[in-house]
Amino acid sequence: MPKLGMQPIRRNQLIDATIASIHEHGFAETTVSRISAAAGVSSGIVHHYFNGKDDLLAATMRRLLSDLRAATVRRLADAKTPRDRVCAIIDGNFSSEQFAPQSVSAWLAFWAQVPHSPTLERLQQLNSRRTWSNLRHALRQMMVGEDAERLAASLAALIDGLWLRCALTPGGIEPKAARAIVREFFDQRISESELAA
Repeated sequence: MPKLGMQPIRRNQLIDATIASIHEHGFAETTVSRISAAAGVSSGIVHHYFNGKDDLLAATMRRLLSDLRAATVRRLADAKTPRDRVCAIIDGNFSSEQFAPQSVSAWLAFWAQVPHSPTLERLQQLNSRRTWSNLRHALRQMMVGEDAERLAASLAALIDGLWLRCALTPGGIEPKAARAIVREFFDQRISESELAA
């Protein structure tokens, strides 16, 4: 019988091992056997805490999403204005934690699997809706509703696109530069909106 309080520790250990295995072997070659070896436990332990590989992979994506949310929430706590809130969302998506090599490998693998897994698709949709909703909420305090909707959608797409460019082009665009590009686009659109008002 496992020790009391061991479940969250063991689950996190297995999620860490999953991320490491995806980074080392790729998504297709990540197996329960490889995950258990990376964690230093038996395959039976994996099945004790998760209902198979798909359950473990979904838990791993939830962890990555939780880390992204935490990176953003920390920045939102310091935001004083709607502009600060938008910049906190931008900066959270391009934080150094999001670009640790193992995290990047896992994110890319999960995004590639989204069309093939209803569970991963649902998690990705929740994340996209959360980002869009947070952006829209801040932008509605700065501009009229329809313009806020369009700019929120544009910023969300720009964040995703530049994140992929950073992740897929080592030595290319750096997260700091990507963050600056999104902020510049945002500031330009706000200035145009203010001039039109």
